[in-house]
Formats: sequence, structure tokens, C-alpha cells
Amino acid sequence: MNERILQYRDKLVQYWKNFNKNQKILLISTLAFIIIAIVVLTIQFTKTEYEVAFQNLDATDSAAVMQYLDGQKISYQLSQDGTTISVPKESAARAKVAVGSQGLIQNGTIGFSEFNTSSSAIGMTDNEFNIKYRNALNGEVSQLLRNMNGVQNAKVLINLPQESLFATDQNQDTASASVVMQFKPGFRASQEAVDGYFNLVHTAVPRLPIDNITITDGTDGSELVATVKGGGSGNLIGAVQDNMALQKKYESDVENNVRQFLSRLLGPDKVNVLVTSTLNFDQRTTKEDRVEPVDTENMQGIAISAQKIQESYTGTSSPDSGTAGTGSTDTPTYPGGSSSGNTSSEKSQSTINYEVNRIHNEIAASPYHVQDLSINVLIDPNTALSTDQQTALNTQIQTMLQNLVRTSLAENGIDYTNNATAIQGKVSVISQPFASNDSSNGGFLASNWQWIAGVAAALVIGIIALVVYRRRKQQAEEMEEDIMLPPVTELPSISLENLTNDSQVRKQLESLAKKKPDEFVNLLRTWLADE
Repeated sequence: MNERILQYRDKLVQYWKNFNKNQKILLISTLAFIIIAIVVLTIQFTKTEYEVAFQNLDATDSAAVMQYLDGQKISYQLSQDGTTISVPKESAARAKVAVGSQGLIQNGTIGFSEFNTSSSAIGMTDNEFNIKYRNALNGEVSQLLRNMNGVQNAKVLINLPQESLFATDQNQDTASASVVMQFKPGFRASQEAVDGYFNLVHTAVPRLPIDNITITDGTDGSELVATVKGGGSGNLIGAVQDNMALQKKYESDVENNVRQFLSRLLGPDKVNVLVTSTLNFDQRTTKEDRVEPVDTENMQGIAISAQKIQESYTGTSSPDSGTAGTGSTDTPTYPGGSSSGNTSSEKSQSTINYEVNRIHNEIAASPYHVQDLSINVLIDPNTALSTDQQTALNTQIQTMLQNLVRTSLAENGIDYTNNATAIQGKVSVISQPFASNDSSNGGFLASNWQWIAGVAAALVIGIIALVVYRRRKQQAEEMEEDIMLPPVTELPSISLENLTNDSQVRKQLESLAKKKPDEFVNLLRTWLADE
């Protein structure tokens, strides 16, 4: 057994000696790489992978979760700040559901679930109920705000009005809320998100107007302002921001349209446009009630009803007065009554009701219109055109821009059709070589030449380095071949003539191979070279 091991060892040693220096280094490196890879993969596949299950916890919640995980024999890792707990990845889902069902995470607040348990066997007093109700309401609103995107923590204090049987001021019958919010690092709340915070608190608390809500950013102490209805000055700020954004967008659209139109005429990068405008954001609503005749020719409506009454009378007339006389009560020379003669009378009455068109209009005007507009255009002159041709081109461009301004100002109440001077003052066309055009082109060309020269120099250096590397490699190979040639040594003498059979030759060769293996190898190489 030992002899076999020695034979294997001799074979390995002999096999190792047959390698040159580079082959030995490559073999050792390969074995080391394989061993390191096996160790790394073993560690990687056998280690426990943890996943963050609970984060942003306070000290009370962290202690409760840790106690529950210890009881369930679930391993965990606690972060250095004590706010994050990680559990094994395969147990993360089960741990989240279990901790959530136990209600262990309260984030330092309580909710309406506090009323599920009673602190006294005989119930709660009114004061105890009011205190618990306020704390629960504060906790519920805090938890709602924490669920919003980007919110890390929120502290809420709500002041509810005192109920009274007597009439009080209206302001004393409303609630108020003070909120301190902390956002996640790098998060910036938009105005829409701020309005959402105000609406959430407003709808969660009864009798709480938005004006009575104060939200403060706990990071820098700044106060958040709402733009929703009832938000105080924030409504005005939001309207101004919207108006400014709309005005900038309108100016940007006009600039892009003019630049795109003139670029096709003058060429790209040959025109620069500046637009200034004044927009009127007054929104008007007009109501009108009009009555119009149906028959416009006769200026009358449609007869919907008519009534005609005629009366006639024929008979004997009655005395005009009493008995004639000259008594003390009579009027001298007054004619006396007469009962003779016939009388007749006629009466005619006609009533017609006409219906007319009754029109009721409610017209809401556009929320804005262009009150003033000016366009300034800077043109890089074309060197192929003469001065007169360039002037004529500028005149044509100015005329087109004046038509654009006249059309845009059609709703401002001023007629510019016959007022050419006013329109000319709103359009300016300047033909001037661009100041940065030559320098930029020169810099661009110079930079191009620099790049070309740099690339050419790098290419030449690379070729030279390649040639030098190949020459050195060739010289190294030649030197290595010279070194690997066997040195001229005195070969051992074996007298083959004195040997009578093959067995004696074999024994002598085996003896030489065991005692002097290097000389034996050289002897074999010599025999092979002679053959």
C-alpha cells in the first residue's frame, strides 16, 4: 500500500516537473479560483437572507414586536437606530400578518379600538370617555396621515368645542386642529398633496373648517398653506401660480410656432424669438332676459286667446229732471223734465292676448383672453442676399407677425384694423448677425480638429505600442526557448556491447532512471534526436 502511494507521489512529482513556470502558475491559479468559488457559493447559499418586515417603529412598538417574535421562535435583526426589524425572507409574510392581527404596531398612538376594552367594570365616566375619545381621534387622524405617500410621521392635536346648553358664538362652536408632519428624506409635497392633507383632516373631524387647520412641516418649521376652498390666502396664491403658469405656456406656444414657421423660411438656428403677453383672467357671467315678437314684420306675437263683447239698447227715454216749478227750492229758468221720445245705445269690447318669444340666456365668457401681445424677432442675415432683398424679407416677416398679433388681440375690445401704427409698435424684426454664431462655429470646428488630432495621436501611439509589444514578446519567446534547451552535459556511458540480453539492459536503464532521472531523460532525448 505504501509502495503504491509512493508510486503515485513519484508520478505526481514527475508530472509537476514536466510543467514550465507559466503552466505551474496557471494551474495553481485555477485551483485557487475553484476553491474560492466553492467557498463563496457555499456561504452564499447557506446563509439566512433577511427581509425588512417592519420599519419606522418607535421604541414601544419595537419592543412589542420583538417580544412577539421571541415567543414565536422567529429570528430577527434589529437596526442600529431601533426603528427597523428584519426577519428571514421565508417568514416575512407570516410575521407581517401575525403582528398586524395582534395590533402590536400603534406608532405611539391609539385608535377607536381602545373603546373595545373598558378600564372599569362599571363603565366609564363622562370625563374618561371624553379624554379617550379625543386621544382616539388624534390617533386615527395621525394614522391616516401616515398612510399618505411620502409622510414619515405625523402628530395631531385636535381641540373639540365644549358642548353647552346655552347659545354661544359661532366661532366657539367649531373645532381646531394642529398638525406637525415629517416627510421622508428627499420627498417634497406638491400643492395637490397639501390640499389632500387639509381635506383629510377637515373631513375626519366634525365641525372643523379648513381655516382652523394648521399644518407645519416638522423638518424646517414652515407652514403648509391650502389652496382649497376656505384655505385663506392660499386660494389667492394658488390662483396666481396657475395664472402665471398659463401665461408662460401661452408665450412658449407662440414662440415655438413663430420659430418653427420662420425656421423653414430662414433655416434652422437662424432666428430667435421673444414673446411677451398680458392675459386677462377675469371670468364673466352674463344673464339676459329678452322678449322678441314672433311676427317681426308686424312686430306682434301669436294670438293665443280673443274675447269680443257687443251690447245694444232701444227704449223710451226717461225725464231728464224733476217737476218744473219756481218754488223756493227750484232753479229759475231751469228747463223742466220731459217724458216724451225714444232712445238707443250700442257698446262693443274686444280683447286679444298675444304670446311673444321670451329668451333667457346665461353666458359664461372665456376665463382669459389676450389683452396685449408683443413679438420680437432676431434674424441672422443671409449673406447671399443683398441689402434690399434682406430689407424686403424683413418687411414681409413683420407683416405676417402683425397679422398674428391682430388676430390674437381680437377679443380685447380694440379695433386694430385701421390702426396700423399701434400694431407696428407690437412687432419688432431685427436683422443682426448672432454674436455667438462665429465663436460657436469656430469653437466647434476647433474642438473637432482637436478631437481628430487626439484620435490620430492615440492611434499612432497604439500602433507603436503594439509593435513594441510584439517585438518584446518575440524576444521573450526566443530567450525562453534558449533557456529551455537542455544544457550540454556529459551523458552516462552504458556499454551495450558487454550486455548479453535485454534483461540486463532493462535493469541498467531502471537503475539509471532511479538514481539519476534527469540524466536518464536527457539520454532518451538524445536517442530520439539521433533516430
